[in-house]
Amino acid sequence: MREQGQKRALTVFIALCIQILFTMIVYIYFARYSLTVEIILRVISLLFVFMFFKDSRKLSNNIFYILLFILFPVLGSILFVLFSNNIFGSRLVRNINKNANITKDYLKQDEKILEEIDNEDKSIYPQAQYISKQGGYPIYNNSKVTYFKSGEDAFPDILKELKKAKKYIFLEYFIIGFGNMWDQVLDILKEKVSEGVEVRVIYDDVGSLQVLPKHYDKVLEEMGIKCICFNQFNLFFKMIFNNRDHRKIMVIDGIVSYTGGINIADEYINVIERFGYWKDNCLKIEGEATWNFTVAFLKMWNVCRKLGKSFISYKPDYISYKNTGYVAPYCSNPLKKDSIGEAVYLNMINQSSKYLYIMTPYLIIDNDMIKALVNAKKRGVDVKIMTPGIPDKKIVYSVTKSNYDVLLKNEIEIYEYTPGFLHSKMFLSDDKVASIGTINLDYRSLDQHFECSCFIYNDKVLKDIKEDALDTIKASKEITLKSHKAGLLKGIYRGILKVFAPLL
Repeated sequence: MREQGQKRALTVFIALCIQILFTMIVYIYFARYSLTVEIILRVISLLFVFMFFKDSRKLSNNIFYILLFILFPVLGSILFVLFSNNIFGSRLVRNINKNANITKDYLKQDEKILEEIDNEDKSIYPQAQYISKQGGYPIYNNSKVTYFKSGEDAFPDILKELKKAKKYIFLEYFIIGFGNMWDQVLDILKEKVSEGVEVRVIYDDVGSLQVLPKHYDKVLEEMGIKCICFNQFNLFFKMIFNNRDHRKIMVIDGIVSYTGGINIADEYINVIERFGYWKDNCLKIEGEATWNFTVAFLKMWNVCRKLGKSFISYKPDYISYKNTGYVAPYCSNPLKKDSIGEAVYLNMINQSSKYLYIMTPYLIIDNDMIKALVNAKKRGVDVKIMTPGIPDKKIVYSVTKSNYDVLLKNEIEIYEYTPGFLHSKMFLSDDKVASIGTINLDYRSLDQHFECSCFIYNDKVLKDIKEDALDTIKASKEITLKSHKAGLLKGIYRGILKVFAPLL
């Protein structure tokens, strides 16, 4: 079946190339004989530019498309339709917008918790208020958080909790791939279905394109597992590549949930080796904070396919965990005007005072993020950024390296994880706050994908997160201006790739 997935990926690539080539040939043919056609296309390209100025929440992300529209109107229009946010309003987009406020009645903040945070640390209160009020995801002080520094550490615990499920299991993943990991999970899911447990699965069509065959959702449905393949491809002029579901959420009976960098495929637990050792992380949440992810999953399901039940029917009775900190699982929506994922990161950078440790597989950031990092360093914050030593995508890796120069020149420390590919997405600051989830430091995660993460304040789990960060630094090679120095041609190559960064 994996071979079927790879064949499908090749088919999609060929279909895309054919469509672009066909459109260009038609354009060249008509433009050759008609000045009117040429003028019309130029006018259309200018209209696209004006739309960017009107609707873009961050114009710097769209400079590439603006240049294309002006220089090559047809090619620019094609790439814009295929790779940019879907402004034309597919049925999925309309449903998401229609249900944007559906969770307000289910996710309500206990105001006393915000007051507690305000009394404890007024520097953290604005971030907490933003996630709760603007993001719509409450903060809890009665839940337990466990940090796993690798996929293989987390997986036995995941299997144990899946086996304990009594009422329902929800899985929402960017990638589900055939192999040892999925086989073990699927065996439990089938067993639970036979016991009467409700099982629902969402996987992203693009994320799983090379590792699952077409219509695998129907295969799962035949097993009694309700399944949605998110934002499916249509091979002919309707391939919307962006707005992918990049979230990783597992919910068990509404009591236990998991998030982090790991998908459900063998490389994430190092059963197979792809790019050296796969360094990832996973967060386990127990207690009422899991309700945020439960509602987020149900909302995504409901916009793709009607749920047929009240969300509240999935809310269990919670026990309270004592002596814990504050936890806020949250999700980002690329169709909103502001990006909660980017805002949380920027707030952490701007509020840091002692240190800021970052793990990210990709470092493709705009001037706002670079400026915030540089300003943090200038005010005395110890800024350390960890990236992969072995890349999964060489072109993307080159763009990551193109952002090293300005950071290194401002004495920000960069470490490349020597043993292999670092896939963790982690922000940690001042022994106070952390954000662990699926949000990469690239244009797609910050601007175009559906993402999720968990904000943590003043919880004992921060010690485990910091220990993992320091261990990762020890296993990494520090990059210096001297070691990073590139020749003229490589410098030009990296500069060109930065222009194309929004497509990567």
